[in-house]
Amino acid sequence: MSNPLTDTSRVSLVRVTADNDGQRIDNFLLATLKGTPKSLIYRIIRKGEVRVNKKRVKADSRIHSGDEVRIPPVRLPEKNETPDVSDNLRQLLEGSILFEDAGLLAINKPHGLAVHGGSGVSLGMIEALRKIRPHHSFLELVHRLDRDTSGIILVAKKRSVLTALQRMLVNKAGIRKRYLAMVHGQWPAQITDIRLPLKRFERQSGERMVMVADDGKPSHTRTRLLANGPHYSLIEAEPVTGRTHQIRVHCLAEGFTIAGDEKYCDKAQQAIDKSQGVRRLFLHAWQLSFRHPDTGEQLTLTARPDEEFTDMLKKAGCYAGF
Repeated sequence: MSNPLTDTSRVSLVRVTADNDGQRIDNFLLATLKGTPKSLIYRIIRKGEVRVNKKRVKADSRIHSGDEVRIPPVRLPEKNETPDVSDNLRQLLEGSILFEDAGLLAINKPHGLAVHGGSGVSLGMIEALRKIRPHHSFLELVHRLDRDTSGIILVAKKRSVLTALQRMLVNKAGIRKRYLAMVHGQWPAQITDIRLPLKRFERQSGERMVMVADDGKPSHTRTRLLANGPHYSLIEAEPVTGRTHQIRVHCLAEGFTIAGDEKYCDKAQQAIDKSQGVRRLFLHAWQLSFRHPDTGEQLTLTARPDEEFTDMLKKAGCYAGF
């Protein structure tokens, strides 16, 4: 992330740092001119008001470390400031750090915390981190987790680390993610490989959902039974592909929805959850394995589920120990 300009009322000359080496100029400007509409960004580029090393550029032109970018005056729309980070959230995030070095930060994200603002959320995890650590010029999410899913989330502190890790995720090579999921019913041990295409759709209400469909994107999840209880089972799920709601919908397709999943559980399952004291989604990103792009070190990060999660597993008779 570029440092946002504090004075946008006059011409600015910005020197490109290593963090932004190889970035497209339009994306650089969107990060630098926080809150500026995309239409305005593309207009000033098109009119030649943005110059790199005194030359006109196109929106998809790449900038490099050491380049000088001329940014014209822009009028930013008024908007509400990002709210301050409460002491509780600050302590929660600082206490949830699993790993940190010069290029990477790994956090055991609490259940219920959105990874970024938007859709009625004014302060997400990444915005809170940027407020807590104003001295960092670059903090970007490597990947995402649903608000209701807890567990490991990676934040890059350097653009080179961000692009390398995202390349691993896109190519489905060099990085492994494992989740813990408490599901309804007794999961058969023989279900270990789910390959069902997934398609996103929207309900009339505007709610975004995912379903198994022949014309969906190829999707692959590996699973392993860890423990069976009277009403629920604990499984480990490894998404080989990274589709939206992949684990949740693959479990549903096998007839075993995840406990507390208000999107995909039917009314009978929701009633069971209520009677058993389930008050959240029981899906936790608990392990990430990859080679660190900067150091070359092979890392395996593990995030223990919180007390609410483990207490429920014990109550449900499917705690497997961690």
